[in-house]
Amino acid sequence: MSILNTLPPQLQPKVQAELKVGETLVWLGQPNPNRLMLGGFALWIFFIPWTAFSLFWMAGAAGFRMPTFDHAFSFFPLFGLPFLFIGLGGLSTPFWLHYKARGTVYVLTTQRAIILEGGRAVTVRSYPLSQLKQLERTERPDGSGDLIFKNEIYRDSDGDRQTRKHGFFAVPNVRQVERQLESLTQTGFATF
Repeated sequence: MSILNTLPPQLQPKVQAELKVGETLVWLGQPNPNRLMLGGFALWIFFIPWTAFSLFWMAGAAGFRMPTFDHAFSFFPLFGLPFLFIGLGGLSTPFWLHYKARGTVYVLTTQRAIILEGGRAVTVRSYPLSQLKQLERTERPDGSGDLIFKNEIYRDSDGDRQTRKHGFFAVPNVRQVERQLESLTQTGFATF
């Protein structure tokens, strides 16, 4: 059985299309959708009050009754709709992360680490093995975890310094993946 057959059938051609001539698959996997989804629930601390306030503001603007739209002031509560939609979008973040994880594939080859994300339109990020010198592993008690191989520092719109992490997130048996990647970077081939 090919290592590629461990993926859902719709993702197999996407991985196969990314392989270069002479490049061999060493490991591939997908993030645990439920683990990524849990991280999205942390945003609810902000978006539950945001959404509740948006609804309260709209109700207050309507005089705490259903608008009749018989005069111009009845449209005033509708100005709260953009804020309500932002709140609902934030509350849906965990579910979008779950959906996104199902279309994400992490790949280790004899030449590089690859992250494929997306459905019909695919985003591919490729990292040559020679650039993966410092690895950062976060391991959970069940053996799953994150393997970070690049920290990107950038400035946000306010000019504040931010860090974006690149790597394999929420993968099972993260220690084994780290060992395979270290073996590839040191010797040029995997020992597993």
